[in-house]
Amino acid sequence: MALASPGAAGPARSLAAPAAHRVRRTFAFVDLSGFTNLGNSAGDDTAVAELSTFRSIVRSVGSATGIRVAKWLGDGAMLVGLEPVSLLSAVLEIFRRCEEQRLALPLHAGAVEGDVILFEGDDHVGVAVNLAARLADAAGPGQLFAPVSTLPGVERTKAVIGPIDLPGFTEPVDVADLALIPELVESLDL
Repeated sequence: MALASPGAAGPARSLAAPAAHRVRRTFAFVDLSGFTNLGNSAGDDTAVAELSTFRSIVRSVGSATGIRVAKWLGDGAMLVGLEPVSLLSAVLEIFRRCEEQRLALPLHAGAVEGDVILFEGDDHVGVAVNLAARLADAAGPGQLFAPVSTLPGVERTKAVIGPIDLPGFTEPVDVADLALIPELVESLDL
């Protein structure tokens, strides 16, 4: 649709968005499980200390692995990587370091690889991002949910959960808990 300014002489301006730039990326959402309850029971200072340690660990692992924090989401983070194995390895390392630091709250996460729109140069929009967020929501404490197809060999492991229904998705997603098989992820991270 083209619109011209009233009284303007010249070509009409288009309000249509410029062509989208598509990229293939892997996304993970990592959250502290039970953050609201911790704040309510132990107080804001305790919750903020937990969050501060979590963020420090995420930054440290991101710097060491090339994984980028796309967004901080209160008690969680959206992470972006170029390919699944390095991102999944980074998430598992975040899990390990949080356990080593004896955080009061366990983590839960969801990860997906897919083609998305790079929007305005610094944001990612698309089904893969939404699916990663829904998988993180569905994961319980200590779980890292991803589609079974994310890594080769997952389908033959104890990590397979099977199809699950997720809000906003018409078809069930065949899911695995990759936190159960860190050795497989690490063996692929060359």
